[in-house]
Amino acid sequence: MKLGIIPLCEKEFTTDPDWVSRFVRMLEDEGVESVWMPEHVVMAQDYEPLYEYSEDGRAPVLETTQMPDPLHWLTFAAAHTQKLRLGTGVLIGPQHSAAVLAKRLSTLDALSAGRLEVGMGIGWQKEEYQAVGVPYSQRGKRLDECIDAMRTLWRDDPATFHGEFVRFDAVFCDTKPAQAGGVPLLIGGSSEAAARRAGRRGDGFFPYTIGPEDLRARMETVERSAREAGRDPGTLSLTIWPHSYAFGKTFDLDLIKQYAEIGTDRLIVAAFEAGDVSMDAIRRLVCGYQDRILAKL
Repeated sequence: MKLGIIPLCEKEFTTDPDWVSRFVRMLEDEGVESVWMPEHVVMAQDYEPLYEYSEDGRAPVLETTQMPDPLHWLTFAAAHTQKLRLGTGVLIGPQHSAAVLAKRLSTLDALSAGRLEVGMGIGWQKEEYQAVGVPYSQRGKRLDECIDAMRTLWRDDPATFHGEFVRFDAVFCDTKPAQAGGVPLLIGGSSEAAARRAGRRGDGFFPYTIGPEDLRARMETVERSAREAGRDPGTLSLTIWPHSYAFGKTFDLDLIKQYAEIGTDRLIVAAFEAGDVSMDAIRRLVCGYQDRILAKL
């Protein structure tokens, strides 16, 4: 079982170069597989409450929350590590130009010697879409085209793609990912649509706020969709953050075993689950999780 860590997303720490360099080196020293940075370009002050993972439609974002650009942050992390994999959890794909994003991802993957994994979702905040100048409607189809177009740019020289939202003819993306087949793309979201997308297009599934019972149903959709698309569902990874579903259950071994039995191959833990912002406390969280949970799966 792999272990991924979400860093502190706090203004005092997240863009402090000394803290970040010490943090990612600590993760690597303790044998953590990966680090995952979320994305929101902006957060509106009075957004329409469309956040689907809470009863009131409000996201768990505080005044002290800080989410820097994930790819720049991961580039910094890559420069201070050798083995730690680098993940986005998750990138809001439809808000990006497919061609520009393909170049950014392939550059980071090349310079990190093939350590990048990209969680991608459609987001939920209308005001954020407005701020970046992208329509909120049809964002699912925009994500599908973004994925297909990026893979075309990574694979073909020259590359041609004709979609509703993305079009290019006979162009070269001159920087290719280090990983054969391109950067792995993990589909974020807990909906049926996200599960279908993971099966049809993803290299993995990264649902959020989902319990074991619902996860079983979603994985049936992932596997069925993969087979319908002529793909092998056994090649798709499954990443789960248990705390997002059950607060305070990080060390509930029975719960974690249920996720493992469904096929989870990476568990995510957030640094704030240490209950203390000190580096020593986060290290104890990591080591404790390895000893009390991962060693018993």
